[in-house]
Amino acid sequence: MGLRDLLYGAYGRRLEASLDPSSLPRHVAIILDGNRRWAKAFGATSAQGHRAGADKVLEFLGWCDDVGVEVVTLYLLSTDNLNRPAEELAQLIAIIEDTVSRVAATGRWRVHPVGALDLLPEATATHLAEIGRETAANDGYLVNVAIGYGGRREIADAVRSLLTEHAAKGTSIEQLAEVLDVDHIAAHLYTRGQPDPDLVIRTSGEQRLSGFLLWQSAHSEFHFCEVLWPDFRRVDFLRALRSYAQRERRYGS
Repeated sequence: MGLRDLLYGAYGRRLEASLDPSSLPRHVAIILDGNRRWAKAFGATSAQGHRAGADKVLEFLGWCDDVGVEVVTLYLLSTDNLNRPAEELAQLIAIIEDTVSRVAATGRWRVHPVGALDLLPEATATHLAEIGRETAANDGYLVNVAIGYGGRREIADAVRSLLTEHAAKGTSIEQLAEVLDVDHIAAHLYTRGQPDPDLVIRTSGEQRLSGFLLWQSAHSEFHFCEVLWPDFRRVDFLRALRSYAQRERRYGS
């Protein structure tokens, strides 16, 4: 271990010790951005960049465990990503499947796929659904894996599910329109029953949501980090938590 690692380790311990547990987020959502740029900087392939990013996931989940986060949502594959070249997409999906399997194999967390699984290859969708069922009784915190996810698609799916439910009950459109409120739609989201994210982190320096949790992030705090995802360190995570803890949450006011 070099001097730089020792210094960062000491800095990280000091940062963590300064955090008030009562001021930490319950739900952390993160956009894992920068894998391809990381690969390009090292003269590597996109697949190698995605694998490097995948290796960071378990490490990140351990950090969340250490500070008592209750829900983590990982943005692994957007609906826009499904338009990538076929060969790259196949490699990416295989890496994501392997990553989710590794998370599940630890036996530490409940893994919950969120997204339009019907847009994914059938074998992938089946595998993700099985992992969700197999880990549902685990004692650890909840890990949402957003795969084939798009915020607009989620809201459309929620409305479609809501309409289908009420149609089965014989409710007319006019009757539904009279009582419809935000709670009705929230009850049909992919993350229904979960707390909304308190903190949304995006790596790589980009400052946009890219369709991530559009409904749920209405009152979230945001932290944009310049570091590319494969280089994201524990100290970067702790800085995000410190930034969150220092804010006065206003919930839209």
